[in-house]
Parts: sequence; C-alpha cells; structure tokens
Amino acid sequence: MSRRRRISVALLGLVAIVGGTALAQQWPSGGRGSGRGRFYEPGVLPGDRAGVPDWEVDERFPKDVFTFVRVQYDSYGGRGRWGGGWATDWPDSDLNFPYRLQQLTSLKVSPDSIVLRLTDEELFDHPFLYMIEPGALIFSEEEVAALRRYLLNGGFLMVDDFWGEAEYQNFYQQIKRVFPEFEPLELPADHEIFRIVYRLKEKPQVPSIHSWRRGSDITWERWDAREPHYKGIFDAKGRMMVIICHNTDLGDGWEREGEDPDYFREFSEKRSYPMGINIVTYAMTH
Repeated sequence: MSRRRRISVALLGLVAIVGGTALAQQWPSGGRGSGRGRFYEPGVLPGDRAGVPDWEVDERFPKDVFTFVRVQYDSYGGRGRWGGGWATDWPDSDLNFPYRLQQLTSLKVSPDSIVLRLTDEELFDHPFLYMIEPGALIFSEEEVAALRRYLLNGGFLMVDDFWGEAEYQNFYQQIKRVFPEFEPLELPADHEIFRIVYRLKEKPQVPSIHSWRRGSDITWERWDAREPHYKGIFDAKGRMMVIICHNTDLGDGWEREGEDPDYFREFSEKRSYPMGINIVTYAMTH
C-alpha cells in the first residue's frame, strides 16, 4: 500500500540491537508488576500508563513510527468488550509489547497503541494489525471487503490466542470469506520468521498464566490443542499477508510479564517477546 511508506524512515533502522543472542543477556530484570501484568521500571510510579515507561517520538516525523494496532470485531455470544474476544489481554499487552519492541530493536515505535475496526479508513495508515481470540469472531461483508483490500495492498495481520479445532474452524471459515483462493499453509520450523532476529529452536507455545498456574509442565490449554501451529496465508506473489498463531497465547506473555518471575523467564522472555519481535521484523521487511 502506498501509505505504508510513511514509516519508511523508521524502517531504515530496523535491525535488532540484540541480534540472535540470548534474550536474557540483554533483558532488564523482570517479574515486576502491578499484579495486572504491566511492566514496572524502578522509580516509575503508576499513572495513565500503569507504570509502563513512556518515551518521546521525534516531532519531525510523527507519522514515521510503528504503531501497534489491535483489531476490534464482533463475535458470537456478545463476547469481546471486556475480558474476551478482541479485548483479551488489553490494554496491558498493548503497552508492554511496544515498549519492549522499541527497547530491544532500533525500530521507531509509538508508545500509544490503538484499537481500530477493519472498516476504519485509518487502517490503511498502518502496515501491521493484531487480532486475538478469533475463535468466535464474525466478519461483516464490509469487514471482509476491507480486510481483503488492506492485505492485498501490502498490509500484514497477526492472529493470536485461540485453541483447539472448533475455534480454528470458525476462524478458517471467516478468513476463507476474505481469501477463498488462498489456503493457510503450515510454516516449517526452519522458516525465516522463526530465526530472523531470535533463533527459536522450536515453534513457541505459550499458555495463559492461569493455565500455567494449575501446575505441571504442560504448555497447552486444552487436550485437543497440544501442538502449536503457525500458518501463513500468502498472496499470488508469495508474500506472507497473515500469520496464524494457533494453540498458543503470545499476548499473555506480553500482558503478564510483571506478575510472576518464573512465568516471565519461561514464557515472556524465551517465547512471547522473541516470537513477537520476529513477526514484526519479518512483516516490516518483506
């Protein structure tokens, strides 16, 4: 999309500071938080950002920054306004992830994430969208048309946090309305997206902190969701337009990083942030 080029200045510097090294070597001490999963820097008092550090955007290039955009949608049963559907992990993950993105890479990032519907014209000002819990979503005909136009014109969609075959089938039916001609394809473990910044040895699976607290070493949330799947939808020229993160919850690793030191170290530090940074880097450079 032509408006995607508005952030080209920022993309000139999109090289991860930490490269492929172990995240723990560069990571500030974690495990602090408000009990709601928000990051706390020593000496920073909770305010409108609930303790997540703020930063300034170059006033000369206010539009030349990466903005994290969450998709708002309607879903079966009325879920999705608070604590379910599109709003899961919001706003905590949408504060923490951009902070870590600007901290650990040289990408210029806005501290202010936004929520948009697919029919909002502002959508085309942003090259990256995040959609969560699509296991019960319903697209309107207007949203189908808008998402198709957005993705075919250079946009990228990350889909996260849904579990089991029933939820996948619902999302599959909805995304096939958008792209009846393209099929989601399983990404091999050696695909570039798993090693573009952080070299991940396996496809990361992240359970919600509540599932993890139930005990054992199990990282899945349902018995029919034991294997994590990462699928891509590619256009006719082979460009990935959509990454589908199924049987995993990367967003909970972002949201809950400050609640438990063990969860932070095992899931936020080793899996959620590395994979999230890999996905954004891949999306913005391909």
